[in-house]
Amino acid sequence: MASNMFITPATVVVAITGMVKQLRGVYVASSSAGTYKLCLPSLLSSKRVERIPWFDGIASSNYSCGDRSSLVKVSEGGAISFPSGWSIEKGSENQIEENPVPKIKGSNRFLTIGLVAAWYSSNIGVLLLNKYLLSNYGFKYPIFLTMCHMTACSLFSYVAIAWLKVVPLQTIRSRVQFFKISALSLIFCVSVVFGNVSLRYLPVSFNQAIGATTPFYTAVFAYLMTFKREAWLTYLTLVPVVTGVVIASGGEPSFHLFGFMICIAATGARALKSVLQGILLSSEGEKLNSMNLLLYMAPMAVVFLLPVSLIMEGNVIGVTVALARDDVKIIWYLLFNSSLAYFVNLTNFLVTKHTSALTLQVLGNAKGAVAVVVSILIFRNPVSVTGMMGYALTVCGVVLYSKAKKQRK
Repeated sequence: MASNMFITPATVVVAITGMVKQLRGVYVASSSAGTYKLCLPSLLSSKRVERIPWFDGIASSNYSCGDRSSLVKVSEGGAISFPSGWSIEKGSENQIEENPVPKIKGSNRFLTIGLVAAWYSSNIGVLLLNKYLLSNYGFKYPIFLTMCHMTACSLFSYVAIAWLKVVPLQTIRSRVQFFKISALSLIFCVSVVFGNVSLRYLPVSFNQAIGATTPFYTAVFAYLMTFKREAWLTYLTLVPVVTGVVIASGGEPSFHLFGFMICIAATGARALKSVLQGILLSSEGEKLNSMNLLLYMAPMAVVFLLPVSLIMEGNVIGVTVALARDDVKIIWYLLFNSSLAYFVNLTNFLVTKHTSALTLQVLGNAKGAVAVVVSILIFRNPVSVTGMMGYALTVCGVVLYSKAKKQRK
């Protein structure tokens, strides 16, 4: 082991492996000096990568996960200086190819496909079951339903982290951090409750069309709260996102003004929570992965929702017990629905871990379209050609927005 070493590489390719925006090790392929592995003392973000002396800025983003590698070019010729604090160790010559090509093992490919299928199934399943309970079945208590979801998330999160060790436990380090997470939990409650309320009045297809406008509200809140400006091309892609929803609204046979406004509010709250999370938990010491964040947010949400449900929804517990006496299936519906609500978060985390943030965005757009088709087939709600064209325009705008954001990075 040594630091501040210099080698003259014969090749200009460096393969970076690790999680998204996180480096576990860097392999430097050099026919003259052999293969070296850099062991980094700390995690690096994409911006810090740009400050590495031998990095010329090409392909600085889009790190891959798992067994795949990203290619990063360094300046050709001269010596490569390893910054102080880094250490290198000699590796085998066949540890990395001269021009490495990202590869995915067959077993990992099937695992990823299975996780995506589980994510789609749980996400669409909880959405359709929410719609069935709140609209078709007649269980008109969206706040209590959300509280059941958060109770299940609290229990399952504890089991997954404390017992099964799905991810390492991250602790709350200060009272300030606790209040920040509480604020996020409150906004999260609003977004979920409003989303469930909207399902009482709107079909799932139209609900998904409105939800697809989340990038628009995210960009607005990011600008208002952080003065973060995107490229004009990025803002331009938001035009079809909003225009599509306007067209879909005009062509929606089951349009309901109150449901529409509540769904807009839910979408805005979801975007606000995303922006605030980036602001409030931005320091390295406060960052929590999504599973640990859910572990702390879910019980806080139960504390917020229980009194609100008892006040606004009357004797909801007594009504639920009475319904269970007449039809015990309501208990199984609530248990299954609440369990699915947790697995939505779990599979979302696992899909992100085994793919990338960009892949997750693409899959999310496709998931919305699948949910629309499935809901129409199940609930037989009327749709118009104008409404479907509007939704398609919104999805196209979201895809263009994702691509523009990627090029910006």
